[in-house]
Amino acid sequence: MIGWRIKGREFANCNCDYGCPCQFSALPTHGNCQAALGFQIDEGHFGDVKLDVLRAAGIYSWPKAVHEGNGTMQLIVDEKADEAQRDALLRIMRGEETEPMTTMWSVYAHMTTTILEPLFKPIDFEVDVEARTARLSVPGIIEGKGEPIRNPATGNIHRARIDLPHGFEYEIAEIGSGTTKTMGGIELNLEASYGQFAELHLTNTGVVRQSV
Repeated sequence: MIGWRIKGREFANCNCDYGCPCQFSALPTHGNCQAALGFQIDEGHFGDVKLDVLRAAGIYSWPKAVHEGNGTMQLIVDEKADEAQRDALLRIMRGEETEPMTTMWSVYAHMTTTILEPLFKPIDFEVDVEARTARLSVPGIIEGKGEPIRNPATGNIHRARIDLPHGFEYEIAEIGSGTTKTMGGIELNLEASYGQFAELHLTNTGVVRQSV
């Protein structure tokens, strides 16, 4: 198995209500799961291949809960990546060179039956995890944004976090609101639904825990 490590930041938006029941091993809000996510690697490698300052994104759709399978996914890799970097990122996002089910990418891949041809596109991505703000744009494919949840009575910014000591994606995620539209092979229209902002630190054996 090729060793790899990624440290970076992500923004993810799914069709569930704020909080997302899936984070608590419950069924998704509407019975199905649709999501788009983007991430930037601040430091990373796949074997000897450096992945620093690269970006990637994914669009996913399952007819029921993720664990029931039969999903479809579209992977998008930063057009700035060279051939070796493209191959590395795609292998990581397809759950390859990874202990099974130890990262979100491995879980998604195992629960997917249709993998569309990958795209190599410019990815405009900004995320501030602490502020719960993000922007994800892949021209003609994804237009998404994240923002804080606001109190419906006062308009004040509301803050909530999810702590998953044994999760396969992050240790702590800041929760906000996401709105995303996707085009092409998977069409999504998410509006003011679950938004997730998190620091990523992952290897081929799972999440690197700060407490360890």
